[in-house]
Amino acid sequence: MHAVALVLFLVVLGTTVATGARRWSVPAPSLLVLAGLAVALIPGTPALHIAPQTIGLVVLPPLLYASAEELSLRDLRTVWRPVAVLAFGLVLASAAAVAALAEVLTPLSASMAFVLGAVLASTDPVAVTALGRRLSLPGRVQVLVQAESLFNDATSLVLFKVALSFAVASGTVGWAGAGGQFLLLAGGGSAIGAAVAGVVVLIRRRTTDPVLETVIALVTPYGAYVLAESAHASGVTAVVVAGVLLGRSGHRLTDARIRLQLGAVYAVAVFGLESVVFSIVGLELPTLVRALPGASSLWPLQAVAIAAVLVVLRSAWMVPLSAAVKPGQGPSLRVAGVLTWAGTRGVMPLAAALSIPLAAADGRPLPGRGLVLVLTTAVVVFTLIVQGLSLAGVVKRSGLAVHPEHTLREETRTRDRLARVGLDHLDQLTGLETVPEAAIDQTRRSLNARLDHAQDKDGAPSRENADLLAAYRGLRREVIALQSTELRRLYDEHQVSDTTRRNLQRDLDLEDTALTGS
Repeated sequence: MHAVALVLFLVVLGTTVATGARRWSVPAPSLLVLAGLAVALIPGTPALHIAPQTIGLVVLPPLLYASAEELSLRDLRTVWRPVAVLAFGLVLASAAAVAALAEVLTPLSASMAFVLGAVLASTDPVAVTALGRRLSLPGRVQVLVQAESLFNDATSLVLFKVALSFAVASGTVGWAGAGGQFLLLAGGGSAIGAAVAGVVVLIRRRTTDPVLETVIALVTPYGAYVLAESAHASGVTAVVVAGVLLGRSGHRLTDARIRLQLGAVYAVAVFGLESVVFSIVGLELPTLVRALPGASSLWPLQAVAIAAVLVVLRSAWMVPLSAAVKPGQGPSLRVAGVLTWAGTRGVMPLAAALSIPLAAADGRPLPGRGLVLVLTTAVVVFTLIVQGLSLAGVVKRSGLAVHPEHTLREETRTRDRLARVGLDHLDQLTGLETVPEAAIDQTRRSLNARLDHAQDKDGAPSRENADLLAAYRGLRREVIALQSTELRRLYDEHQVSDTTRRNLQRDLDLEDTALTGS
């Protein structure tokens, strides 16, 4: 009962905070962390203890899946090289740097310092996606930080398992087996994710029931995660691969009505889970600090120093890699600054730290576990608050933000292009006597009205003629299908951005659904 009440409280808190975040133009994750901290500091607030499997199994799969589905596969192909460099090189460098600093500044042993470095080595896809939704970043910049955070899990997880084996002295994983562990985690997770995506495609092609489609969409990330973890592969990688593949082919598997319903359901689910998980990050820190021994009172300074090293190291890597965002123009300090500041830590490092065993192989309490938890949570809180609250300002000063006028012009230009595609199709039908001329004329008036940016009030087809009305609806939906195909072609040929494609596809889906239900 206590757990249910806590979840309900966090959802209510998240709804209230999200309302304020929109009004004040503040990132909701950063405000949620602050709200969680404020609640935890109220006298009498009960200590919060979260089982690591709760975050890993219940919260992460749908959030990761939603982030992966939002990833533009077209833009990912243009930045896959720097993404690979960051997912391997920067993760290894960050783990080594944090481990070396922690061994000097903290009482942690070398093995536990390495555990801390492995936990904090990778950026967090949940936090990065949540912070990036409200920023108008260019496609390649957004995809670079989002893809890096989605694909660096396998590397950091292998490092974490190697470090943990040294810390608990079990010897189950050593450096010699690290390569095999990586292949199992990353390769196995990718294979299982692709297999799950393939099965889901086969099922959804034979399903037209909106309720079943919604259930399948909600079960898919959990199925991929559980199957991969059961095979000792990376559940996170499986969810990400399944999400990317299904996000690419999802528009071909369902009709407009189901796509709109799935979007609404997932928006609610993501909002609720993010509200809970980012509040938990804030609520956890005071509880963990109270459990620390008195000799660890310098943890705030240690956390700030570790966070600063992560930022400086990330900046050094991002300067040369920023050239991949704008090919032919060389490295850009402005791009590097945005890429550096967008690399926040979040839920996944916290889940990894919570999974550290309480005891070593000999049964004695694992020394330094509490301090690792505190430093991990403190760095997560620092990045979400400091970087999260200032990220919009950094993007604005960099001049990289896509102005709303630019997006509006692109959408208007693309709408005109889609309307002309429809008119060309009508011209081909005229005189063939396959469709009533009245339906063709009505559809033509509707498309011409869009080109003129006006609504024709006399354009509604007569309800007295059911055959004409059915012909009009069928023809208009045929035109919408052609426009959707043309929109996909424009996107694949890099003539429109992913944001424009999503916005216009949603408009076409709304119109298609209105025609179906009218």
